Amino acid sequence: MAVIHHTTLRPTKLELLTEWLPTREWYAGTEPRPAKAGGFRLDDPAGEVGIEFMVVTDGDGSAYLVPMTYRAGPLEGAEHALIGTCEHGVLGTRWIYDGAHDPVLVTQLYALLTGRTQAQAQSETDTPDRTVTVAPVAPATGSEAELVRAEDGPAATDVRVRTSGTPLTLRLHRTLTPATDAPPAEAPRLTAEWHLPEGTTARGTYVTVLGADG
Repeated sequence: MAVIHHTTLRPTKLELLTEWLPTREWYAGTEPRPAKAGGFRLDDPAGEVGIEFMVVTDGDGSAYLVPMTYRAGPLEGAEHALIGTCEHGVLGTRWIYDGAHDPVLVTQLYALLTGRTQAQAQSETDTPDRTVTVAPVAPATGSEAELVRAEDGPAATDVRVRTSGTPLTLRLHRTLTPATDAPPAEAPRLTAEWHLPEGTTARGTYVTVLGADG
């Protein structure tokens, strides 16, 4: 169970994202002013890695999905995925990564998509987030997933995973759109909410599961 510490981060996650977002292929803005707009967390069974799926809105109203992991030390071989480091008021120095490239996040996301774990509230300890819904992956695809590679595109990041069944692609929709643009009902997917700048709530697809060939 992840424990949420209500303490300081220096620099803050949003300050780090202000510098990092313009380096991403899927970011369409020019002068980032990210604001936290929603998301959820997942638990690392080992209790070592923090896992957060954060939605940020930008100055033009665009909404972006930024999955992040928080570690006590560098993740070997993931220098390209480092968002930055910060000083946590309780835990000390934390290395923050683009979670699409972190095997712990990918394993737990797959567990969520197969119904073996629950999404947790973004800012509360041990509180399931019931607004996150899953059209699950068929059990025949196996129970574990190994990260093969993650590839950024203009609107999404495709995470290739190896399972005990059919290899799959987990498509993380970086640019979020309302549910009217959701994939067909039969497509395994994860749907959740985020808050719009004017104070209303939108709902759409965060993750879609595709076949081995994408």
